[in-house]
Amino acid sequence: MKLHFFGADKEVTGSCHQLEVGGKKLLIDCGLQQGGDELDDNALPFAAGEIDYVLITHAHIDHSGRLPLLVKNGFKGPVIATRLTCDLLRIMLMDSARIQEMDAQWKSQKLSRAGIEAVEPLYTVEDAQAALDLLQPCEYGQEVEICQGVRAKFIDAGHLLGSASILVTAQEAGVTRSIAFSGDIGNTDQPIIRDPDYITQADYVVMESTYGNRLHEGSGYTVAELAQIIDETLHRGGNVVIPSFAVGRTQELLYYIREMKGQRLVRSCPDFPVYVDSPLALEATEIYSGDLRGYADEETLLVLRKGFQPIRFPNLHLCRTSDESRMLNMDKEPKVIISSSGMCEAGRIRHHLKHNLWRPECTILFVGYQANGTLGRLLVDGIDTVKLFGEKISVRAQVVNFRGMSGHADKAGLEKWINTFAPEKPRKVFVVHGEEEAALTFAETIRLQGYEPLVPDFRAVYDLASDQLVEAGVPAASLHVKAAVRHKASPAYIRLQQMGQRILEVIRHNEGGTNKDLSRFADQLQSLVDKWDR
Repeated sequence: MKLHFFGADKEVTGSCHQLEVGGKKLLIDCGLQQGGDELDDNALPFAAGEIDYVLITHAHIDHSGRLPLLVKNGFKGPVIATRLTCDLLRIMLMDSARIQEMDAQWKSQKLSRAGIEAVEPLYTVEDAQAALDLLQPCEYGQEVEICQGVRAKFIDAGHLLGSASILVTAQEAGVTRSIAFSGDIGNTDQPIIRDPDYITQADYVVMESTYGNRLHEGSGYTVAELAQIIDETLHRGGNVVIPSFAVGRTQELLYYIREMKGQRLVRSCPDFPVYVDSPLALEATEIYSGDLRGYADEETLLVLRKGFQPIRFPNLHLCRTSDESRMLNMDKEPKVIISSSGMCEAGRIRHHLKHNLWRPECTILFVGYQANGTLGRLLVDGIDTVKLFGEKISVRAQVVNFRGMSGHADKAGLEKWINTFAPEKPRKVFVVHGEEEAALTFAETIRLQGYEPLVPDFRAVYDLASDQLVEAGVPAASLHVKAAVRHKASPAYIRLQQMGQRILEVIRHNEGGTNKDLSRFADQLQSLVDKWDR
């Protein structure tokens, strides 16, 4: 009975764990790597045809985005998830496939001009449909018989509509072990969805640590705070541009905006226009407006029973076509634009950034986690210029990071979740799904509370029956260097990449420094970057 770590190990994206029991192989999540976490063009680190079952904690692409690739490479078994996770997967995987096809087409056009062979997409729409055909929905609290000797129960994780922690009970050779996979643990008091449910007993825990080294700032995300930012921006004639995850975060924002409009909190323009510019977000909004019984919180269900739409309001505009999207940047009326992707890595948001970043009257409002290596992370960290569509754009707009508006529990929330395992603590807590510093910090935090944590490396293998690490795995940093070698990077370029990682570490170490010191550090980096940005 072995647990293999195949993703989000000392990193945030690409969640993937394999449980090997009784001759069967189960995957818990099969996520896409994003930003600086990406390795080997998202190739699978195992033989897809040898996987028998897949369990999905929730629909976010960093937990589900390689399912079509898995099917493309030979997987034919069932994919089990909650009912609403299955509904969301039907739109998210198709959207991801279309992006893969478009990216491959764009890259191929560039390569063909250089006489280089075209590239194939990671997977196609047909592959995504084949993956969707394998979905088997279940409900919260339902015990699912996966195969002989293996059962699973899905528990509300409070992170996204349909999101779950999964408690797996496995038997092999007379040995029984229970393993709790946290998935992404939700923040409390989020709109629409319920607070996380808790698990009280497990032999082993595989636990996320996204915010394992920090607390959400201030009072969190109140409607009044959000309204103030919008009010001030619209008053000075600017746009509020919100890079937002199309599924979950966009719908939460609409819920809050409905409230602030009802309370007329934006005094400079009480009936301000709001544009949702993401085809995927529009599809997700339809699901969020559907049958939410068993998934939504009581407040949302009450609104629905009264006949109101919790995420609909006057002067809300849904942009379906690219022409409608382009028109937004020609319209001079101050407005709120909500667009994906949430980390600014692709999609229509990059066009809106191009047209608004250089305008000091505008605000770029981040409302979700920004992974290392993404454009969103660079903007949050205070970069002065960015390159979009081959054009250098000055960052003059106000950049606001609403850290408290997070679908993830912070350090205190994570501690609350793990401390519900009582009266007996788990044998081991595997700390995953966090940048290395966050994962190591949280591991030390719970170690001091009497737990036995382990922060595994990629490809680590743990024998659950004998309770011992049998393969140590490979550190993420060395994997990135090896990937550069495979792509024929020169030794000097590999060294440069290593220095880039070192700079990011130094930046994180300086968090909390004086404004004077941080500004001087930023100026020095800016001077260096300007010199070498060719």
